[in-house]
Amino acid sequence: MSEQNKKSGFISLVGKTNVGKSTLLNEILGQKISITSRKPQTTRHRLLGIKTIEDSQMIFIDTPGFHADHKRALNQYMNKVASSAMKGVDVLIYVIECLNWTEEDQQLTNQIREDHEASILVINKIDKIHQKEDLLPFIKIMSDLHLFSDIVPISALKKQNITALIDSILAKLPVGQHIYPSDQVSDISERFLASEIIREKCITRVGDELPYRISVSIEKFIEEENIVHIDANLFVEKNSQKGMLIGASGSKLKAIGTASRLELEEILQTKVMLNLWVKVKTGWTDDEAMLSTMGYDLGKSR
Repeated sequence: MSEQNKKSGFISLVGKTNVGKSTLLNEILGQKISITSRKPQTTRHRLLGIKTIEDSQMIFIDTPGFHADHKRALNQYMNKVASSAMKGVDVLIYVIECLNWTEEDQQLTNQIREDHEASILVINKIDKIHQKEDLLPFIKIMSDLHLFSDIVPISALKKQNITALIDSILAKLPVGQHIYPSDQVSDISERFLASEIIREKCITRVGDELPYRISVSIEKFIEEENIVHIDANLFVEKNSQKGMLIGASGSKLKAIGTASRLELEEILQTKVMLNLWVKVKTGWTDDEAMLSTMGYDLGKSR
């Protein structure tokens, strides 16, 4: 491979909450690095995923979804992270749900730099469109906005048209040396991935309000020859939330632990001994000092 032919670039995945950014990233990479849920605000951190195809290296940034509720410190943190990811990248991918362009989308895309030659609009979840003939007129409306150089309709969940999106990204990558080894898929640690997997299992097993009040802290991550020992604290804001997460006779917490352990064993390819505890930290989602101690880098979000 000629060094002069190499291409490399950073790609941001941005958009409102629950449009499928994390599912798309996992599909492009061919493995799970970002947790997914049908409930909004699942992603809280910038996650780096790496995909190398022959002489081209794509470095993806998956971000929290934009959302209108700016009141809590955690909400403000996630919006700042998402906004910063729209700047200083080589390719911007703005993801929307099928046939759904809102005033909020318009306001957010106004932040896109004037040079939009490397901006791609991804229309996700096209498998949910009941009247397929509605798609082409919608693409025409989006094209007439002159915000994006390419518009690619896909279904990340059904793996539809992903190759076309990758081809569009590759065409926009600048010439440059690869930053990561060709076999590296992410820069996140196994410890961080464990905390995200546990949080995902919590989210899928509780009501609509509680997911935003849950944070996971890994207290112990010890790798031995044939087993990994993991201790984790699950933080909520109220005693009533603690009861909801534990469940009757500990049933819900046990189910969370079992599902987390099985997925971690599959990812880590070894036996996992997992211990979970639920603790109350009153008001943690609106306390910047607490957020900093729980792994949210507020300095980088500004």
